[in-house]
Amino acid sequence: MIDNQLVFAIYVNAFKQQEIQPLVERVVAFLDRHSVSSLIEPDELTNVDLVISLGGDGTFLKAACMVGEREIPILGINKGRLGFLADVLPSEIEDVLEHVLRRDYMIENHTVIKLEADGECVDCCPFALNDIAVLKRDTASMISIKAYINGEFLVNYQADGLIIATPTGSTAYSLSNGGPIIVPQSGSLCITPVAPHSLNIRPIVINDTSVIELEVCSRSHNFLVAIDGRSMKLTEGTRLTIRKADYMVKLVKLKNQRYFSTLHRKLMWGADSRQ
Repeated sequence: MIDNQLVFAIYVNAFKQQEIQPLVERVVAFLDRHSVSSLIEPDELTNVDLVISLGGDGTFLKAACMVGEREIPILGINKGRLGFLADVLPSEIEDVLEHVLRRDYMIENHTVIKLEADGECVDCCPFALNDIAVLKRDTASMISIKAYINGEFLVNYQADGLIIATPTGSTAYSLSNGGPIIVPQSGSLCITPVAPHSLNIRPIVINDTSVIELEVCSRSHNFLVAIDGRSMKLTEGTRLTIRKADYMVKLVKLKNQRYFSTLHRKLMWGADSRQ
């Protein structure tokens, strides 16, 4: 039986408005036919039961940032390129929404990490579903990053940057820098260096209850921090603390969707051109 008291919020890729508009109209028309209220890009999510992200994974990350600790379930419809988070195809919209309205779906809980600078929350949204990256600002010189885990010194990274990735983000920026794929709900985080200036520095996987502290030195006396791609400049000497957030991001998945089949389909995992 379909619940007719639902309110859905829809967030779209702002850079593909013209291309995505027909899909938005399809979603809104479907919800209207089922007496479900829809809100387009609302600033507030009070009384919203579910959020629809319509775009690529970047749009999904924006929606996750808007939802924050409210833990409203998010459904990702893919109109981007890879679509690892937003994995519903445009051709599947009505069918998937039918399942959603009948509550015939699963909820996947995904870890979120939080950034603090000198013990305080940063000015922008401090939460990341994918990753938090510390990066050099200038084009020439590397940066030095002293890393501590639960107060114990780990290593001094001489590199172009450092990525702290959740399992969700392990298939994103971290993977492109040689990091491992981490299965969701594994209770792990990965620390992956970006272009390390030493052959004996490799990615390391740690428990997600760990507290990571970073001290950054830079020849330009400042550096960048990117939180799910939202970047800001910080000054040398700022002590960064990264820890698991107090809430999870809830992804809507149909019951026949499986993580490893997504790896095979999206990343061509295990594909052999000889076969």
